[in-house]
Amino acid sequence: MAPRRLLLVGEGNFSFAAALSETLDDSTSVTATCLQRPADLAGDPVAQENLQRLRERGTEVRFGVDCTQLADAFELHHREFDRIYFNFPHCGRKAGVAKNRELLAKFFQSCKDVLAPEGEVYVALCRGQGGTPADKPTREWHNSWQVVAMAALGGFILSDVHPFSCEAVPGYKCTGYRSQDKSFHVEGALNHIFTRSLPFEDSQPRIFRTKVGGRWFSFPEPEALVGKLNRGFLEAPSCHPVRTINEKLIAELGKVFPLKRLKRPFPLLPQGSTSALTSWNCDILSAAFWISLREDDSNSESLTDGTTQDMEDFLELFSELSLLKDPGSNSKEEAHEESYGQTTVCLRPSLLVHVQAVIQAPDFVPGYLHILSGPVFRKCRILPFTMPAFHETLFVIGFNKNLKDGCLQSLLEHLKGFLDSLLTHTLLEGSQLSSSVEFVFQPNGKEYIINVKRPNFGPDCAKALIIGSVVTSATGIMHKDQCFMFVSMNLDLLAMLVWGISDWRMLWTFDHRFLKNFVSGSIEPFKSYCLYPPCYVHDISFWLDEKKGFDELEFHTVARAVSRDTVISIQFLSRFQHPKTQQVSLCYRLTYQTCDKALPQQQVSSMQSQLRKEIQQRLHVIPR
Repeated sequence: MAPRRLLLVGEGNFSFAAALSETLDDSTSVTATCLQRPADLAGDPVAQENLQRLRERGTEVRFGVDCTQLADAFELHHREFDRIYFNFPHCGRKAGVAKNRELLAKFFQSCKDVLAPEGEVYVALCRGQGGTPADKPTREWHNSWQVVAMAALGGFILSDVHPFSCEAVPGYKCTGYRSQDKSFHVEGALNHIFTRSLPFEDSQPRIFRTKVGGRWFSFPEPEALVGKLNRGFLEAPSCHPVRTINEKLIAELGKVFPLKRLKRPFPLLPQGSTSALTSWNCDILSAAFWISLREDDSNSESLTDGTTQDMEDFLELFSELSLLKDPGSNSKEEAHEESYGQTTVCLRPSLLVHVQAVIQAPDFVPGYLHILSGPVFRKCRILPFTMPAFHETLFVIGFNKNLKDGCLQSLLEHLKGFLDSLLTHTLLEGSQLSSSVEFVFQPNGKEYIINVKRPNFGPDCAKALIIGSVVTSATGIMHKDQCFMFVSMNLDLLAMLVWGISDWRMLWTFDHRFLKNFVSGSIEPFKSYCLYPPCYVHDISFWLDEKKGFDELEFHTVARAVSRDTVISIQFLSRFQHPKTQQVSLCYRLTYQTCDKALPQQQVSSMQSQLRKEIQQRLHVIPR
């Protein structure tokens, strides 16, 4: 193992440094620092004894080191510490929570200058000071040191927390109560372990290129989907949980039915090819992400802005596009646009748009389960288990009409048995899910909804999650004397339930630590590396334009885009009508929180300000 470098700041009598150094091997170097000068400790016999022990071990000791200005204390070649310790920080005497928050904020901002990329910051706090749910009892947020929020200012996230144990470092003497040589109580104290967050960069939508009918077109990815196109989670050798769950599902159904996996990418679909979808679920199309393709005459493989993705390198996205007419567009405008090399398409809202193509393919084999998997995209309200992008698997089977009942029964029984068995092994504490899957027949007489009575992820969630559907017949799909059945599964929701992932956004993170939780072929409980991220609440109210109306779904979509998926809740608060003008005003409460990055309060305030501008421009409302 490579040598480790440890930095200790805010040492008082150096008892922690002396005790810790005696537990380490020779490959680990320790630098112990304090704010005081040597003369300040000359009259402290305990400190002098510990300093002598450190010198005998060859430990580096530095005096006059300000933990809020660490870059000034170390030259560039002396930085890159693997771990930084700050035990029981305090401004001294009767400093209040505000002063100590400021100390923590400046400390974390200083740490980023001297910490190695994979390094850790250990901060020990007395019972209740941190303000996280790990504290027992938990202080009110405004009365705590808000350690996770202060760490976010330096770009750090809380990755672990455990009890602080003096027994682990024999000889450590906690002193400094109100800047005096008095000990203080450490019962219930916690060690908070912080790591670097991925930078919260201003992600700009990428520009993609695709070939349609021999011509090249370009388009920007929708702002609400930034970072969600062409991720390749379902492709080998990915160990992403959505691929693992997909392979398990396919293998299980393969025990009952012969399989035919459709690996070739589907081309853009012409208008009119979506009858299988619209016959019973046309509302999906109304929530599609519509984009404009502009003809691109560039001879280069990528456009000049450096953010363009060549679609020949991303066949997955090529299959994600469906040539459909925007229901809200004007035919004259379309003609005008197409005359200038522009056409309107949508990202596929469901794999069901491909059903007709699968059935009419020359190699379609009755009795086989034809399998198509891929990402789909649709606008949705901001709720804990609704997502604008997810991975779907579609099973299509055709059989003789006389065998319909037996085939349907066999498929439903086997699918339910597999899902029950899979979810029973969900390793969320106290959340055994035996017999949790149910197939609910719908009033349209053609479809079953697959419900899962989910573990308790929070009070705002529904009592059951819809993870898929089974369609037993579809108007408009005719193929001789064959009857068809489709099974659609939301792989993201299924993976969340199986591994105990409470936030769907975690599935799309770019942080490499996420995939370290998943070992191929095994299911272990997911352990988040970002604990207790702070929440920020902002209200927004605006006057409506009576002529334009108000689209609440679009409001959610704009909030999602502007906040870069950090808004986790939008709550309607009130409706007000002016008694004289009769103008209507709406008020909403937005809650911001990340699941994998550091999010400072200042950045949230900036997002909220930008949201006010965007809804005025896009939704034609007047912010109050």
